[in-house]
Amino acid sequence: MSSSKFRDLSAGSKSLIVIEQILFSGCLLLAVYLNELYQIVDFTLALNSLLILYAIVYALLNQLSALALGLYNSKLRESFRGIFRRMLMCVSVGFFATTIINPLYGEGSLPIELLALSSLLSVLFVTTFRYFTFKINFFGFGKRNVLVLGAGQRASIIENRMRRDVDRQDFTVHGFVIMPGDSPDGIKREPRIKLTESLTDYVLTHEIDEIVVANDERRSALPVDELFACKIRGVEIIEILDFIERETGQIAVNLIYPSWIIFSNGFTSNNYLRNALDWVFNAVMALCLLLLTWPIMLLTALFMKITEGWSAPVFYKQIRVGLDGEPFNIIKFRSMRLDAEKNGAQMASENDDRITKIGHYLRKYRIDELPQIWNVLHGDMGFVGPRPERPQFVEQLIENLPYYNERHNVKPGLTGWAQLKYPYGATEKDSLEKLKFDLYYIKHRSFLLDLLILIRTVEIVLFGKGR
Repeated sequence: MSSSKFRDLSAGSKSLIVIEQILFSGCLLLAVYLNELYQIVDFTLALNSLLILYAIVYALLNQLSALALGLYNSKLRESFRGIFRRMLMCVSVGFFATTIINPLYGEGSLPIELLALSSLLSVLFVTTFRYFTFKINFFGFGKRNVLVLGAGQRASIIENRMRRDVDRQDFTVHGFVIMPGDSPDGIKREPRIKLTESLTDYVLTHEIDEIVVANDERRSALPVDELFACKIRGVEIIEILDFIERETGQIAVNLIYPSWIIFSNGFTSNNYLRNALDWVFNAVMALCLLLLTWPIMLLTALFMKITEGWSAPVFYKQIRVGLDGEPFNIIKFRSMRLDAEKNGAQMASENDDRITKIGHYLRKYRIDELPQIWNVLHGDMGFVGPRPERPQFVEQLIENLPYYNERHNVKPGLTGWAQLKYPYGATEKDSLEKLKFDLYYIKHRSFLLDLLILIRTVEIVLFGKGR
């Protein structure tokens, strides 16, 4: 590592280097010690005085690899999964380099099995150490220092919607810069900054990692030259829509403008191969679920007959809006009284008095949704997607909520991103909040996201969370 490169590192990075030097060296010494205890390979070190030198060189090789992969960069903004991938690559390169110079030690060279064990221990111990430093932000690697450019209405969504520590676990807000044209009814509680120097100087002086562009007036008030100067100095620049999307898993519908959608990545629902594979996946999943749950459905029907009379219907059909706005009949176990809609169609609420006694349990554990396996097999629905709504409500929501109709660009689903991220709701305001998550799902729709949603839905079903 060159001296100039070392001087460029932050104090946190230098502390991390020293600690990991000890950890890497200790892993090689531990591998030799374990071999002495358990005779993993037939080897006895002839020159003990070389062992400490060997351990130091081994650690340096791994740390040079870590430096090359950016693992000592204080501006590294990776998830822990990304850090783990880099660490695996780092140790692999370190192992390769160590095996190349190993013969140079002569009688003091180590068997390749012990070098492999050292690398395995290095991954285990150094990654565990990185995990805890990542979680508690001990060296300043875990959180970004964010400066928000703007203190008006657009910026206030950060103050209003991301107030809790859990909402800001990956960043800290340094403050909100007052910009020309900002609404006076914006930021109320958090620091408002009136710049008396250039934005670039302020950012460098206060070690800002990321600037969120959130000013209300863009046409003449955006300091393009200063943002450019910050960008080429390594400061990340992000638009508020992308910032909210990344940090909250939703899209701020009230801030969307058409050009953002046009130039944004994602929203690729019309992929014919993906759609064909989806149908196969959903059909196989539906058949497997049917084989697992048919006894539960049989018992459910029996209990409903016993509690409500043998003439009471078990299922009910209801028209819902599906892909491309096409209507279809959804099939569910009946969880409400027969006269539930004597006063017309209305959204179900959380403690709806129209729900029957057994219906409470059916809805709590999502048993009422099981007959929709037929809808999946028929192709009306998938396992994952926005929940389908009734035509009466859809017409009203399309009229009142911007971009609501975009949720019909994908098949509706038994479960969805909105169901995981937002509690049960029955108002137009709740529909707006769920739309933010539905649009995020449509934009980032992938097999892996579907799998994540299905896995997390299992928790909801098993522990009775949700409605």
